[in-house]
Order: sequence, then structure tokens, then C-alpha cells
Amino acid sequence: MKFFSLLLLSAVVLVSCNGKKQKEAPPQEIPVIKVEKQDLKMFSLFVGQVYGYKDIPIRARVEGYLEGVHFKEGFRVKKGQLLYTIDAQPFEADVAAYQSKLAEAKTMLVKAMAEYNRYKPLVKTNAVSKSDYDAVKAEYEASQAAVEAAEANLDIAKIKLSYTRIKSPINGIIGKTQAKEGEFVGRDPNPVILNTVSRIDSIRVEFFISENQYLRLARYLNKVLTGQNHPARDRIGKLLLVLSDGSLHKYTGHIDFIDRGVDPNTGAMLVQATYPNPEHIVRPGQYAKVKVVHDEGEVISVPQRCINEIQGIYSVYVVRPDSIIEPRNVEVGYRSGDLWEIKSGLKEGERVVIDAIQMVRKGQKVAPKEIEFKSKAKI
Repeated sequence: MKFFSLLLLSAVVLVSCNGKKQKEAPPQEIPVIKVEKQDLKMFSLFVGQVYGYKDIPIRARVEGYLEGVHFKEGFRVKKGQLLYTIDAQPFEADVAAYQSKLAEAKTMLVKAMAEYNRYKPLVKTNAVSKSDYDAVKAEYEASQAAVEAAEANLDIAKIKLSYTRIKSPINGIIGKTQAKEGEFVGRDPNPVILNTVSRIDSIRVEFFISENQYLRLARYLNKVLTGQNHPARDRIGKLLLVLSDGSLHKYTGHIDFIDRGVDPNTGAMLVQATYPNPEHIVRPGQYAKVKVVHDEGEVISVPQRCINEIQGIYSVYVVRPDSIIEPRNVEVGYRSGDLWEIKSGLKEGERVVIDAIQMVRKGQKVAPKEIEFKSKAKI
């Protein structure tokens, strides 16, 4: 009996000790980074589409059969260079017909003028009636008008004839022809726009910014313009261009157009920037990112991987000195690569959770493991 009691007491003590050990399990190891001030350039990236400095569509302005293509597709063309010829016979026939009508109108004018000159002195001596004179004068004036109309019709016919020889309006690079020799052009559904010539020694990039982005950028630019010794004053209006392979275009650009207002349907505003492109590396139709540097200096920042966003509210998990997790709302500023400026909510030296924000909760005790964050951003 004594032995049984001793055994039961030992079992109770053992179970009690095991329960204590389970409750005192070591805290989970969580990666954290130390909040520091860093010298950053704050910028925004906007996806834009590239256009030539001039993109001129080459149109068939008259209907007819395409007789000839007089250039190499994809090569440079000069202003005034012959590009296409359209069958000119119908238009030459029109010119000849209107020339004949003009000659006939001039003949009638000569006769009417002779009659008018004959009646003019006679009416002064009452040798002819006033009504006969008025009729002759009206006939003369009508003949003058007929000549002017015939000349105008002939000019129109000559203009239409000139449209059968389509020339390049600018120096630039021409694309692929949308019609083949012998094809009827100039009337839908047949091709009307035959090609496009682009001037690309400079390029235009169009992109959209939100209303909030516009306000932030406008306030920053105003601060730069009004500050005589602002460090960013020499960069005002200059933009970088990030190409699709992640490389930077060698030349900086500048904003030369901002739309008059915000589109109420999209809440965005159209902006256009122009960049030099003397090597013709960038071509129309490409997509690129416009990099707008807003400011630079020492700011508190954390990796974007530390920040949680729910319905526009941003937060981080702070590890207190006693290793307890504390969620904290923060106000974010501009992004710089994979870093995010923290305008308020964090202090230098505090520790925040990185890469494990789904694994922690408020009040949890953790074993913080401080790591060094290395930015992988290329831009």
C-alpha cells in the first residue's frame, strides 16, 4: 500500500513537471531588422507608352489603284521623297476636261466683253435702251464668274492629280506598307492609311498619374521652385526613363505637357515627357517606365516586405525591448526601390518584423533574430 501511494505521488509529480515544460516552450525565432535613417532618393515610377516626336500617318487622299511603292520599308526617308504613286489616268482626264471648260469660258468672256464694250458708249447717247445695256452687262459679269469657277475647278482637279504622288511630309523612319501594288486604296474597307513616318531623334512618352500623385508632385515642385538653394533645383523637370529590360535610357527628359484636368472617369491625369533619342534606340510603341525623383535626404525607411496594408491603412509589427510583438500603424511616404519611407509611427533603433508578418500576432513573445537587409532593386 505504501509502495502504491509512493508510485502515485511520483506519477503526479512527473505529469506536473511535463506540463510545466510544455508551458515554458522556447519562443519562436523571428527575423527582424533595425530601423535606421538612410540617405535615399524618393521617386515614383509610371508606366508609359513611347511615341515618335512626330508620327505622321501617310494617307491615300484619292481613290485608285496603287501603282508603285518607291522606298524601302523600315528605312529612313527624307522630306519630299516620293513614297507611293496611285493610278493617275482618271485625274489627268479630269484636268484635261476642266482645261477645256476653262478655255470655253474664256471664249465666252471675250465675246461678252466685246459686246459690253460696244454697248457702253451707246447707252450714254441713248442709242440703246438701258435694259439692253443692263442685260449685256449682266452677261459680261456672268462670263467673268464662269471663268473664275472654271479656274477653281481646274485647280481642284490639279490638286487631286497631285495626290496621286504621295511624298514624305518629314524626315524620319517609315514603317511597313499596309497595301500592295495593284490594290485599290483610299476608300474603306480598302486601306486609307498606307503607312506612318516617325521622327525619332526625340521621343514622347505619355503616362498617367493619379490625382493624389499629382498633388504630391505639384507641391514638391512648388517647394523646389520657391527655394533658392534647394538641392534638387538643378533637376527640376528632369525625368529618367527605365526601359523594358530594366536599363536606364542614357538621356534625361522633361515634362512638356500636363492635361488641363483630371479625367473624372479614371481619376487620372495625362502627362507627356520628351527625351532626346539621337541613337534611335527607343522606338514608337514601346512601353517604358518614367522615373520621377521627388526628393532626397536622410529619412527613416524600412523594406516594403515589413509593411502590411489593409484598406489603405499601413502597419508594421514592432518587437519591443521585452521581445513582445506590438502592431503599429505607420504613415508611409515615397518608395525608393524596395524601401519605403516612413513619415511617422517608427523611431530610429526600433526593431520590426520582416518576412514573417503572417506568423506573428499582438502580444506574442518571440526570439528576435536581427538580420541585415540588402536591397535588390536595380533602379
